[in-house]
Amino acid sequence: MITATGLTKVYKIGPTEIRAVDGLDVSIDKGEFLSIVGPSGSGKTTLLHLLGCLDTPTSGTVSIDGVATDSLSQSQLTMIRREKIGFVFQEFNLLAVLSAFENIELPLRYLKVPADERRRRAMEALEKVDLLPRAQNRPSQLSGGEQQRVAIARALVTNPVLVLADEPTGELDTENTCRIIELMRDLNRETKQTFAIVTHDAMVASYTNRTITLRDGKVANDAAGEGRVPECDK
Repeated sequence: MITATGLTKVYKIGPTEIRAVDGLDVSIDKGEFLSIVGPSGSGKTTLLHLLGCLDTPTSGTVSIDGVATDSLSQSQLTMIRREKIGFVFQEFNLLAVLSAFENIELPLRYLKVPADERRRRAMEALEKVDLLPRAQNRPSQLSGGEQQRVAIARALVTNPVLVLADEPTGELDTENTCRIIELMRDLNRETKQTFAIVTHDAMVASYTNRTITLRDGKVANDAAGEGRVPECDK
């Protein structure tokens, strides 16, 4: 479903070159629930940005759902991001002036989805994350866990083939971390969408079915994960 071949990203700081990702090959199948781990500076977030077309590689190729992205224009890459990829970030990235419903609906506005269809899909997404009663609340009226659930609903509302999550539980306590991973795991099983989660948290990684470990911009290990079932306090 998504492949990266010879993927390299080099940043230049004066005369110094930093190879954040260094000739990396990786393939992710449809419907996987996987984690990307590694020490700080190993290239985790850079890889996620390259896979999500948020950044362009120095060399190498990325293909998403059969579409090679290396020859696409910026406008075409924007459409790939909007139509095929959902993003979940550590800081939630919700617009403070919009309600939960409006934040979730926003990606559909960019895709020019008709109003009735936008409302139906946004409400369905809110229901999936169990937040229908909070639809009209703004982010400041929601807990951290609720804000992240809104962010997940926003990522899912366009029916993407790939959901990329960058430290999605980094701002949450242990209880909410468990609940968010449980939610994402359940959604993965229900929708068959692919979830790739960048994390430094060994507990989060233990819930995934595959773990890719990066070190110095390369794949140090790629193995089946523990696939633990979250047991969250209710």
